[in-house]
Amino acid sequence: MRVLTTLAAASLTLLAACQSTPPAGGSKLAPPAQAWQQGRLPEQASSTLAPLAGKLTATPASEIALANLKLPAGFKVEVWATGMPGARAMARAENGKIYVGTRGIGRVYELSESNGTRTARVVVDKLVQPAGVAYANGALYVMAIDKVLRYDGIATNPNVQPVDMTAAFKLPKEQHHNWKYIAFGPDGKLYVPFGAPCNICVPGEEYAQIRRYNADGSGMEVVARGVRNTQGFAWHPETKEMWFTDHGRDWMGDDGPADELNRMTKVGLNFGFPYCHAQGIADRDYPKAGACDGVTTAFQTMGPHAAAMGVHFYTGSMFPAEYRNVMFVARKGSWNRTQKFGYDVVTVRTDAQGNNPVVRPFMTGFLDPVNDSFSGRPTYFLQLPDGSLLLSDEQMGAIYRISYAK
Repeated sequence: MRVLTTLAAASLTLLAACQSTPPAGGSKLAPPAQAWQQGRLPEQASSTLAPLAGKLTATPASEIALANLKLPAGFKVEVWATGMPGARAMARAENGKIYVGTRGIGRVYELSESNGTRTARVVVDKLVQPAGVAYANGALYVMAIDKVLRYDGIATNPNVQPVDMTAAFKLPKEQHHNWKYIAFGPDGKLYVPFGAPCNICVPGEEYAQIRRYNADGSGMEVVARGVRNTQGFAWHPETKEMWFTDHGRDWMGDDGPADELNRMTKVGLNFGFPYCHAQGIADRDYPKAGACDGVTTAFQTMGPHAAAMGVHFYTGSMFPAEYRNVMFVARKGSWNRTQKFGYDVVTVRTDAQGNNPVVRPFMTGFLDPVNDSFSGRPTYFLQLPDGSLLLSDEQMGAIYRISYAK
């Protein structure tokens, strides 16, 4: 009941936030009955498309369709942990404990291993979409939509009480697209996205951006604008450039605008939202002369409504050498599309200069194209010290381990 009440409140808040009047010549959008319907034209009112419900109960390993999952030759996938409904971002402590954020269920889990057995406990419950977790200098950082908590020394002291850092981060109030993915960059700063509080609108000054902070919440700086809803980013191991995914807007058709993979070559770039999408598509409902002028368009498109999530550059030695510094991207999968798309993991390879990207499938089988059904929704990565790669599955509340052996 708490989750339903929270989502209903978010929908009402979004309604108020996104009633912006389009510029002259823009489409007149019907007032939405629910948040996800914002931007839907009257002629689309009969559409049966709607966001896919998350499975917020534990799924036993025996009910996970592991045999359906396909990887390149030599790679193996196993169910590494289960029982964490809504599992999203992961962060690892020095002693190997792993912390897992969630969205709909409002929990953060701690995953421990003893004598080959992994068990999960709830660190905190009843937060508003605490998807963002990061670990640095012996402390776990948890970021919900309206709260920031720091757990000092939690890996060795499970009963430690959190330090409430909310006031320092000055979080804006709107909920839609403001569940977080957070990470510490090579500069030691904590990077935090603030999504647009709508499907499509002219957002307020504090939205549609990526910020960075000092670890204590001071020194806030906006590093990118025009970012609709990034749910994953990482830094290239050598160039230290930040790369991030961004979800394309809904209700402009089955085939676009595509999700984006963006490359941030310097601080202060504008990535186009709400006027310009993907690699130069002007918005239907918010037209603007020179909509893409001065915009950093997508380095690579990631497919229509794919829900591109986590980004990871592989730096281990377990996988073949050809995977060194290659980017992995998890695509959780579409809802705003007649035939589902995504539900997989892909690699993105570039040339030595970081250009000419090539997207290739890496892990498939979550999607059954014949029945247009899915058996999992991959979200985020965590590389283990042995070079294997963990992958969270939000739908199954599971974590998979991907390994390689000749």
